[in-house]
Amino acid sequence: CFSPQAFNKTIEKDNSLAVGYFQRGFVHLQLEMYEEALSDYHMAFSHLRENPFIDYKQLGLRHILYAWEVLYSTAAVQCHLQQWQEARVTLEKAVVWRPERRTAILELALERVQDHLFLEPMLVPLGELFRPRKKEVEQLDSKDFLGKPKVISSIIPNDEYIGFEPLRPQKQGFYEPSANALR
Repeated sequence: CFSPQAFNKTIEKDNSLAVGYFQRGFVHLQLEMYEEALSDYHMAFSHLRENPFIDYKQLGLRHILYAWEVLYSTAAVQCHLQQWQEARVTLEKAVVWRPERRTAILELALERVQDHLFLEPMLVPLGELFRPRKKEVEQLDSKDFLGKPKVISSIIPNDEYIGFEPLRPQKQGFYEPSANALR
């Protein structure tokens, strides 16, 4: 059973994640929530930021999201909304974004839209979404993004301590306040 709630949480964490909108659009389409699906596909395409594709391998998704796939799925939703003319325009836009080897898929889709037949949307293969291989996770090195802490200001002269801890007891005679400070 599909649920958009998991994708909602994903999108809340990173609202620039085109693949999150893409997958949620598919779920909305399956649930016959066509307006929401159309909105999600539009958001997915806009978050591609005019790139022909986004490769999500760094996030553990062994999938590449192509702009033409997003547009194809947008046209599929438009068919369900009986927006046949808009679907044709969207598919013609997808032709511009397609890789050369994908010509037949879009030509067949254009014929189906011309005959007022529904299209099946594209989707990320099931089980692929954000599941890095165990080997990749085990080999992750921790990174120190902040570097070593440095004492910038201290009331103790020649303080070279580096780190974080509660106040340290003072060494006898190391720091003696002046006579003026005692008054």
